[in-house]
Amino acid sequence: MSSDSTKKTITVALGVCLACSVFVSSATVALDSIQKQNKKLDKMKNILQAGNLSFNVSNAEDVFKEKIVPIIIDLESGLILDKSKYSPELNPEAFNIKSLSESKKFGTDISPEKDLGNIKKRPKYMLSYEVLNQNKDVEKYIFPVFGKGLWSTMYGFLAINKDLKTVEGITFYEHGETPGLGGEIDNANWKASWKGKQAFDESGLAILNVLKSKVDPNDPNKNNQIDGLSGATLTTRGVDNLIKYWMGEDGYAKFLGNLRKDI
Repeated sequence: MSSDSTKKTITVALGVCLACSVFVSSATVALDSIQKQNKKLDKMKNILQAGNLSFNVSNAEDVFKEKIVPIIIDLESGLILDKSKYSPELNPEAFNIKSLSESKKFGTDISPEKDLGNIKKRPKYMLSYEVLNQNKDVEKYIFPVFGKGLWSTMYGFLAINKDLKTVEGITFYEHGETPGLGGEIDNANWKASWKGKQAFDESGLAILNVLKSKVDPNDPNKNNQIDGLSGATLTTRGVDNLIKYWMGEDGYAKFLGNLRKDI
């Protein structure tokens, strides 16, 4: 092969590589914004599902804007953070549990004896949601929850009625549990079984338990018990632990306690 021929081959190859790299880069940039929007929409849907709100694919965002009010809770004080104290990292649009947990300013280490969810770190603040009725009164609260399962950290939402005792619903929007076993935390029937269960007693003590087995219909405590996931003992235990952590003193207990003072 002549040197001219070799140069032409190399030139064509370089040209093809350059064109492909430009195409891939452009596609990545274009798809990134779409992926972010889809992820945002998926989280909205999970919040609406946890709150047992009716919506469809086309109106989910509209229902969210109409019914949901984001609030940022200071877990230490149990107070809603005033909007004047929002920052580039700490606001509803930018709020990211993972990055804030690792932040020196906004994250905090959890002592081993308190770390029921086995998460080691959490944000000092949590983005939560008020659900409004037609009169614009709060009828439910939706709280982010997360903790370790068998293979992954499970991220979800738990909704509590304005009576501050009754579960309205639960969803998990991110996890890596085993399909057909721990992955049954996505099972619609299992999630539906949470609605109406009692998460707190009259004094505000967290009493909800996710059992290793099925709930005994004759058990006097059946109203604060959830069926365990068959064949997924460690995932079941993880769900039970994360619920106990986030409904406890290190989680939303102070916020809920402040609300109970106004009832």
